[in-house]
Amino acid sequence: MPLHVPPAPAPALRSVLTALGSPTAVREARTPSLRTAQGEATPEQPLPLHVLDRITPEGVSATRLAGWRFLIRCGGRSVAAADTRLTPDGWAFSHFFEGPYIASTERALRQAESADRPYQARLLSVPGLYMLTLWLHGDTEGDGSTGHPAATDLLVPLAPAPPGIAAHRPHRVAELLPVLTLRVPPAAPPPLLGSPA
Repeated sequence: MPLHVPPAPAPALRSVLTALGSPTAVREARTPSLRTAQGEATPEQPLPLHVLDRITPEGVSATRLAGWRFLIRCGGRSVAAADTRLTPDGWAFSHFFEGPYIASTERALRQAESADRPYQARLLSVPGLYMLTLWLHGDTEGDGSTGHPAATDLLVPLAPAPPGIAAHRPHRVAELLPVLTLRVPPAAPPPLLGSPA
């Protein structure tokens, strides 16, 4: 089945193109492969990046859109990624980076192309576990910026995955969220008025 990827906001793409065209931004990036890449670097495969802020005891998740991630390709391969974020003035370039999640994202996208039903591709970060997943969302018509993981959506943990969670193995949200509920540390309660922060 085809994998649906929502179009990235035009200002987010423009901000990445501007950063790629800036020798200062590329030179100051902590991405040796991007600094030494031969040929033109192009942003491709944009994915909305959502953050899982919390999981309730009932296994319901609260997510928010944190930005858009673009894989940066050069010479026929992905050499880095670029993140954008929403500011009060609109979409802005955040940073370049490299590491294992780049190849892992590409692998998960290739795997998802053979799914038995259509999905919309997104990324879902679980900061409490230092975990990133490819989120295969059942609503293929959405714009990618809203929505929460449905019980029938799939989450594909990217490598490196936390201990005990298999990377690149699709999990239904209804199956994986209860496991994450046991692992994600509880949020600290807000301080009482008058107490030290």
